[in-house]
Amino acid sequence: MNSPDIRVTVLTTLQTIAPEVDITTLRDDRPLRKQVDLDSMDWLNFLTAIHEKFHVEIPEVDYERLSTLADVVAYLEESSKAS
Repeated sequence: MNSPDIRVTVLTTLQTIAPEVDITTLRDDRPLRKQVDLDSMDWLNFLTAIHEKFHVEIPEVDYERLSTLADVVAYLEESSKAS
């Protein structure tokens, strides 16, 4: 799966957690949680959904690395190459 496909899947997953979010306005370089106003429980639900969609383990220690949309996409792309 390439970066654009990963990004679309991440955004689709995000919309299941926060349907009110207009994904067309999201910026790749800004903190994702702040852009969509996700509380810690919604963020955890999002990461769990990402895990289920991509079959990628996301250790809690890596949560800090997943700040922006670009970070999430890069992490998933990196993980898919390692598999």
